[in-house]
Amino acid sequence: MPDITDSVQYLKGVGEKRAALYRKLGVDSICSLLRFFPRTYVDYSAVVPVAEASIGETVCVEVTIFRKGPEQRIRKGLSIFRAFATDGSTDLTITIYNNKFQFAALKTDHPYRLYGVMKGTLLRKEMQSPQILDPDQQMGQIQPVYPLTSGLTSRMVAVNMRQALELYGDHLEEVLPDALRRQEHLCHMRYAYENIHFPQDAHALKVARRRLVFEELLTLQLGLLLMRGRVREENAIRLEQMDLSPFLAALPFALTEGQQQAIKDSIADLQSGRPMNRLVQGDVGSGKTMVACALGYLLAQNGCQTAVMAPTEILARQHLETFRRLLEPLGVSVELLTGSMTQKQKRERREGLANGTISVAVGTHALLSDDVAFARLGLVITDEQHRFGVRQRADLAKKGLHVHKLVMSATPIPRTLALMIYGELDVSSIRQLPGGRKPVETYLIRGSKRARAFHFIREHIARGLQAYIVCPLIEENEELEQKLYSVEEYAQKLRESELGDTRIGVLHGRMKAADKDAVMQAFQQHQLDVLVCTTVIEVGVDVPNAAVMLIENAERFGLSQLHQLRGRVGRGTAQSTCILVSDHSNPDTRKRLKILAGTSDGFALAEEDLKLRGPGDFFGNRQHGLPMLQIASMADDVELIARTQDAARELLEQAPSLEKLEHQPLRRSIDRLFADAGTT
Repeated sequence: MPDITDSVQYLKGVGEKRAALYRKLGVDSICSLLRFFPRTYVDYSAVVPVAEASIGETVCVEVTIFRKGPEQRIRKGLSIFRAFATDGSTDLTITIYNNKFQFAALKTDHPYRLYGVMKGTLLRKEMQSPQILDPDQQMGQIQPVYPLTSGLTSRMVAVNMRQALELYGDHLEEVLPDALRRQEHLCHMRYAYENIHFPQDAHALKVARRRLVFEELLTLQLGLLLMRGRVREENAIRLEQMDLSPFLAALPFALTEGQQQAIKDSIADLQSGRPMNRLVQGDVGSGKTMVACALGYLLAQNGCQTAVMAPTEILARQHLETFRRLLEPLGVSVELLTGSMTQKQKRERREGLANGTISVAVGTHALLSDDVAFARLGLVITDEQHRFGVRQRADLAKKGLHVHKLVMSATPIPRTLALMIYGELDVSSIRQLPGGRKPVETYLIRGSKRARAFHFIREHIARGLQAYIVCPLIEENEELEQKLYSVEEYAQKLRESELGDTRIGVLHGRMKAADKDAVMQAFQQHQLDVLVCTTVIEVGVDVPNAAVMLIENAERFGLSQLHQLRGRVGRGTAQSTCILVSDHSNPDTRKRLKILAGTSDGFALAEEDLKLRGPGDFFGNRQHGLPMLQIASMADDVELIARTQDAARELLEQAPSLEKLEHQPLRRSIDRLFADAGTT
């Protein structure tokens, strides 16, 4: 018998062709097949009478076929098969497309359970290509539905899965220590795998899922805590000169309580003798950069260098201006390094960093280049944390010895999610906005009021102010049911109509970097009145003169993203306004947009967004450098996230390196998880 780590091709019926299909889905071994969990289930147990099934509703009905019709060839390559059935009181037509074998297998005078969308009329009901369960096949009433690729069906996967479970179910390594499993009332590994793939009933499925979710979250939590522990075991540069008074005295304003606390937290890290690994998160405009500047000043006072990495050149240049304005009068040299600079400029920057004459380097991914070396790098700062990964932070930090790390994010996230995603980091949150900032007034309107909104924008332009107009798509997409405005098309319509007498620019992600920078610079210098753009302006664009933002098809964005966009206005002295345009009639969608209009608290909005949309809106598809979750959900499993955080800490208190014999399977599971993510 092959080993559980051998190729899935060793299973009966899985040849080279099907193994290649499995590899497309990330399944390359028998072990990874067993961890290929269903994406959903078809529940054949909740049967409803055909007469009570509403048109358009997805239901399960139990019927007996009393007649099968002949094959109907509509055109070349398309055949339709119809069977006629009854549940004893109401008839039902079953329509099957291009599946002669499935139709031939159906027997008359035989009961079947059908799962699908009820169609037809109240008098003549029909199901098209339903999923069919034959009670004689002794299959469970809750059937798995797997993620698939062309050429692979859920039934094929289920057959292979049953064989894998029969052969290897008793050879699965029990990852959780027995004491922990009993304490948390978790089922055995074999039971969990049997019932996650082929549940006996709804309760068994719930029990199995809870066990596997707990195991996955615990493994991730332990891995993150061990990463943090490894950092804390290292010896870092201990800063001795911690007098911030010259820096604070030079500021034209007082720091907020949140800024002061974040600096205090960071100073404690810098004096601990261990590498700092801290996230500073705060709302748009909360003053995170002031914290970064304060730390850059302290590092320079101690003869160390700071590297500040931003995701875009626009943002890097903005940071350059801020750091120079605050630090150069205090004798701290600040320089820029980006990919678009000339070879001569890059060479000069590299020389300054290597000989230590540059104290603060602000740049983009260019800082990661192999030919960039530092004389004494002591602090790495990455801005807009969700745009960078664990690996990129680590690569920059490798340019020094046990370097301190500070990451910043203007995407406030709930604490539970922060602990999960940033588990290897300590977290400081800045909740207050600097004095003098006026909240952005936000309104939700329908498309019929668009003309009034344009009149509002023209009035502001007449006062010497500027405006953003944000569109969700770059190109026209006729397949979408609702009209979505593309950037180029939208800008041209404005030039020909409502805003024809204004200077309009276009900015989107598919433009060349040089062209994007040129447009953004023109807008910053007020050579443009209106910028029609995509969410490319979400990160780091600072134009204090921009006082109005209109967001088309606002329902297409999550709350956190809308809040990020809104943060691009309200950065100057003028009262700013954000106008959300949406004709979407869904009550939940309208409610979500009204929540945004009713509050400017990014942390409160983040909590709502997590409830409404899950965590994807914070980080896109995945957080770079961290393992992908296979079964747990950071939106649905909040209670288990909190519980596994506690359990992980308790385990590490008992065995800081999980060195006990009973912890070895868990340690192997952690190593596999993080090896797959490339973070070990």
